[in-house]
Amino acid sequence: MILNFAKFKGWNGVGNRRLLLIICMAFFLISSNQFLMAANYDFIVAPDGSGNFTSIQKAIDACKAFPDSRVRIFVKNGIYKEKLVVPSCNSHLSIVGESADKTIISYDDYFDKINRGRNSTFYTATLKVEANDFHLENITVENTAGPVGQAVALHVEGDRCVFINCRFLGNQDTVYAAGRFSRQYFHNCHVEGTTDFIFGEATALFENCVIHAKANSFLTAASTPEGKSYGFVFLNCKLTAASGVNKVYLGRPWRSFARVAFLNCEMGSFIVPEGWDNWSKAENEKTAVFAEYSNYGVGANRSKRVSWSYGLSAAEASIFSKENIFAPLGWEIPQEQKWYDVAGK
Repeated sequence: MILNFAKFKGWNGVGNRRLLLIICMAFFLISSNQFLMAANYDFIVAPDGSGNFTSIQKAIDACKAFPDSRVRIFVKNGIYKEKLVVPSCNSHLSIVGESADKTIISYDDYFDKINRGRNSTFYTATLKVEANDFHLENITVENTAGPVGQAVALHVEGDRCVFINCRFLGNQDTVYAAGRFSRQYFHNCHVEGTTDFIFGEATALFENCVIHAKANSFLTAASTPEGKSYGFVFLNCKLTAASGVNKVYLGRPWRSFARVAFLNCEMGSFIVPEGWDNWSKAENEKTAVFAEYSNYGVGANRSKRVSWSYGLSAAEASIFSKENIFAPLGWEIPQEQKWYDVAGK
């Protein structure tokens, strides 16, 4: 942009020269930020057309398949009404939003709307991630169908997938952490829903997250395969609830060998004293592993927990480290790196 100084009356005055200097610096900073953004990202998505695409899916479709190095997409603030799929060929992909509360991916599919039979739930996701080594940051993913049954916001089945400072909003079945051998990491995220709103068979670690219950129901429904050491692990999380919610279970076993652990988490009075439910199957009590350690708050009192849940000792709790949870399957993290830098941030 070329400034026409002649338009400024008395522009040679000290005050006006100072104003012009501020304007020039502002344009310089804007230009510098745009340059740096272009340098750091392969594609920019913006609803106003100022980027490479106005659609996130079109940006994903433009990415190289099975890239030699990480591909990065920056998404500017806006509401993107899209049903997104990151296919398996788009591995090593990072999608970073401008801000978590203003960069929003939104859709409204639900079980009855999809109407594909008994497995319709698995076609409802707003964002489905099939690829390995996926990274999502500073973005809200929501399913706005409302309390109408199963309606997934995030369906992730890729391995080594990382979610940083994201919000996942829905009702029943908000986050589906899928994949028999998949591992996923959620750091500083907000997840909310009503029934079984974190469910699936993956190994998933939620660290420093807020888990928000919107109804009297169940937080988790793990379907951990038999023989797997870890299912869902909640570390240093805060469990919260909407006004009027006063009877929430930590989880129930979607499949017999479900494994869920809460460690160093804050639990409000809305958590029922029993803590856990067997999904009306007494035999699940012999196979499911529901564990707790050093949680705090009224809801963390274990004196009335179901007898078949576990209160971990300090030694037992020590095995729930990021390195132990993920390294046995080959996702070793160099000591000099922050753990979530493995996603190629």
